[in-house]
Amino acid sequence: MEEKTPWLTPSEQRAWRAFVGVHQKLPGALARALQDCGSLSIADYVVLVALTDGLDGRRHFQELARAVDWERSRMSHHLRRMAERGLVTRENCPRDGRGVHVVVTPAGRTAIEAAAPQHVATVRRLVIDSLGPEELNVLTVLCERILGRLEADPP
Repeated sequence: MEEKTPWLTPSEQRAWRAFVGVHQKLPGALARALQDCGSLSIADYVVLVALTDGLDGRRHFQELARAVDWERSRMSHHLRRMAERGLVTRENCPRDGRGVHVVVTPAGRTAIEAAAPQHVATVRRLVIDSLGPEELNVLTVLCERILGRLEADPP
C-alpha cells in the first residue's frame, strides 16, 4: 500500500517559506552589492574564494568544480569567461597529462581583495547583525545539518 506524504503543518509551512524566501532573495542582494563595488559576479566571487582559500591560489579543475558544486560544463564555460577577463588562467597538471589546474591571476586576486570588504559588509548587514550569538549558533547547527543531509543524499 502506498503511503501518502503528510502535508506541512502551519508552523512547518511558515518555516519552509521563510527558508525559501531567504534562498531566493539573499543571492540577488549579494550579487547587487558585488556589482555596485566592482566587476565581479557572484559566480566569479565564489570561484575566486575557492581558489584563494588555498595557499598557492590553484586547484585542480575537478576539485574546483566539486568545491563550488557546479557541473563540468558550467565550470568550463565560466572559467573561460573569467580567463578572458584575466581573472584566472589554466595550467596543465604535471601529475596528470589530461588534468588542468585553475590558477588565480594577480588581477583576480586584486579583484577579490577589492570586492571582499563590500561582500562581508553586506553579509554582516543582512544576516549576521540580525542575529544574536545564540541564534547564530543555532543557524550554524541547522545549516550544517541540512548540508550534511544534502551531501549524504544527492539527487
